[in-house]
Amino acid sequence: MLKFLIFGDIVGRTGRQALQKILPSLKKQYKPNLVIANAENAAHGSGVTHKTLREMQLAGVDFFTNGDHCFDKPEVEQILTETDSPLLRPANMVEVTGVGEKLLTLATKKVLVVNLLGRVFIENNLEKKGEDKQRKIKLSNPFTVMEEILAKYADEKIDAILLDFHTEATSEQVAMGYFLDGRVAAVWGTHTHVPTADARILSKGTGFITDVGMTGAKDTVIGVAKENVIERFVKENDAKFEWPETEMAMVNALYVEVDPKTKNTKKIKLIQKEIKI
Repeated sequence: MLKFLIFGDIVGRTGRQALQKILPSLKKQYKPNLVIANAENAAHGSGVTHKTLREMQLAGVDFFTNGDHCFDKPEVEQILTETDSPLLRPANMVEVTGVGEKLLTLATKKVLVVNLLGRVFIENNLEKKGEDKQRKIKLSNPFTVMEEILAKYADEKIDAILLDFHTEATSEQVAMGYFLDGRVAAVWGTHTHVPTADARILSKGTGFITDVGMTGAKDTVIGVAKENVIERFVKENDAKFEWPETEMAMVNALYVEVDPKTKNTKKIKLIQKEIKI
């Protein structure tokens, strides 16, 4: 069996510290062949840097997916273009740096990891920061882009295909799961930071969960200081987000076992823990 340990959005310093504290024991318990985490919120809740990426690698993460905050930190351009970069960007982002899928070799097995970004409620808010201006990022249809990726690798002997679908709308995530059922090993959602209770194996063998949830500060609104978010709702203003560093953290992750012979998921489990930093 191929074993995967998958984290949703790692949020800020508290999320990184929680990862550092809990990952060694989780790796000992589940013995994964590959550890994947979504890094788009790793650097103070917005984007990823060399420093924060390295911290998570030292904690034990092997490979990283991304999302709508992909380009919030300028140095991500360099990270994405490095040889053997461990970081993806969403494959359906148009005319941007980096790649959205990568074929990894794990001993004698090959695993294709894909990252896509949903369009519902997200597309109109995407911006890429440049030296002196910002420009809108356009998104291609994630469903047709995934079809193109599957066709691209059709002649490869791949033991497992994995997709992180980073999207706001649960309907879009669920639709993608059924769209790919039987054609990929696992599909998991990220972005909302709220874990869903629907981890399951679909009828044709694809492991699926609508959203893995975040690893970050407890007693917050999706990692943001609750006072900021409540003020935004009550006063209808643009109160600045703060990403608190707390003693208690919540950890959400997904464990998936894939049979390389059938390329289907045989076991899927949502892991939820609270730990003291």
